[in-house]
Amino acid sequence: MDRKTVLIAGATGLVGYAALKHFGPTAIAVSRRVPPSLHGARHASLDLTDAAACQAAARDWAGVTQLVYAALYELPGLVDGWRDEAQIRVNDRMLRNLLEPLIAAAPGLQHVTLLQGTKAYGVHVRPMLVPAREGRSEMREQPNFYWQQEDYLRARQAGQPWHFTILRPVLIVGEAIGGAMNLIPALGVHAALMREKGTVLPYPGGGPRVSQAVDADLLARAIDWAGDTAAAQNETFNVTNGDVFVWENIWPAIADAVGMQAGPAEPFPLRSLLETAVPAWDAIRTRHGLVSPSLPDFVGQSLEYADYQMRHGAAESGPPSFVSTVKINQAGFHETMDTEAMFRKWFQVFQDKRLLPPA
Repeated sequence: MDRKTVLIAGATGLVGYAALKHFGPTAIAVSRRVPPSLHGARHASLDLTDAAACQAAARDWAGVTQLVYAALYELPGLVDGWRDEAQIRVNDRMLRNLLEPLIAAAPGLQHVTLLQGTKAYGVHVRPMLVPAREGRSEMREQPNFYWQQEDYLRARQAGQPWHFTILRPVLIVGEAIGGAMNLIPALGVHAALMREKGTVLPYPGGGPRVSQAVDADLLARAIDWAGDTAAAQNETFNVTNGDVFVWENIWPAIADAVGMQAGPAEPFPLRSLLETAVPAWDAIRTRHGLVSPSLPDFVGQSLEYADYQMRHGAAESGPPSFVSTVKINQAGFHETMDTEAMFRKWFQVFQDKRLLPPA
């Protein structure tokens, strides 16, 4: 492919920031907040709900060859908002606000990557088919902004010289601050608070469930692969690390990564920390010389997301959340990562950057 210029929408989120690090100087980062580091990219502060602002910003996008659309609007309460009509409408409008002026401004546009997830298979409202497969297991009867965005993208691409790929990652773990769905700050804060009381880290979740995860950097490489691969054009792919895990089984690795020992299950709503632990977190930041922000700004809505992922409040075993990655493997993307190693990696990154206390 000729020289890339990659427009990354949602550049401060888990996926967007991973893509920003991956593409570096070839990227134009779009987000309301400035990312922690630009890695050589240009940045444009932009609210995607503002159509006029997107139209004006597009004047600088003439050379864009790829769009990575990782922007996401979430409502307060997070999980309940996933079925809210307002959340669906806003996310639909954001993509249209960005893509329409981009198409008009960038004659060399070649590829659009759109991010979805396992809510396409109804994981948030029903037991998933095992394994969930692209094109066979979707729950289109459940309202979801995925369907509005996907239908618009497919219709808009007809007859155009550019193509698209839809990626459906599972639980994403990586580097983001103040995000809606990043478990490292959430679990890291919980561990730091528990370390004030001793060296044992109890498991705070509920009944077990077989799940999957994906490393954000691996996902960024899948995005790059999709933009350069003919077999990915106008296709949808699940993306995972390639293994499965159960929270209780991986908890000893998480505890070790933060310098603690795994303890028995002690159900605890992590979301309650926003009401009870703000001063304690401030004291930990001061004592360890951390550069991380206050608790609400650091974790965003991720404490609630952690409760959802670890099934707090559910005593019984849950249905497995398992997708097939045969399709993306057969198309040519073969990267894998051990999920235990992934968690260790990201806790180390946050510790090295003084966002979490050292282990």
